Amino acid sequence: MSEEQDDGAFADNYAERSQAKALREQARAGGLRFEAYLPPDMADWLLERVERGGFVDPSEAVFAIVQNYIEMEPHRDLRDELLCRMLESSFEDVKAGRVHDAEEVFDEILRKIAEPRPEAARWEKIQR
Repeated sequence: MSEEQDDGAFADNYAERSQAKALREQARAGGLRFEAYLPPDMADWLLERVERGGFVDPSEAVFAIVQNYIEMEPHRDLRDELLCRMLESSFEDVKAGRVHDAEEVFDEILRKIAEPRPEAARWEKIQR
C-alpha cells in the first residue's frame, strides 16, 4: 500500500498513529503496556482458556496471539489459504441455508446498539 493510500485508509486515526510514533523508541527499550477491550464472545473464549490453564492470564494470551501473528506475517500464502478456508466455510453456511436476511441483521444490530451495555469485566493482575 502506498503512503497516500495508507493515509486515506487510516484518515480517522491520526492521533493514534502519532502516539505510536512517539512511543516507539521507549517501547523498543522497555516494552508496551496498554488496555484492551474484548467483546463478549472473544472475552468468553479467552477466559475459558485461562480457566483451563492454556494461558496464565489475558496478558499472556495477547502476547502469544501477537507473537503468532508476527511469525505468520511473512507467510502470506498460509494467511491467504486460511482466509480461503474461512470463506469456504461461510459459503457452506449459505449452501446449508444458514443465512439471515440483511435487513433483519441490520435491525438486530441497531437494537443491540441502542440497548444499555453492562459494564465490562476488568482483569486485575494478581501480585505474587
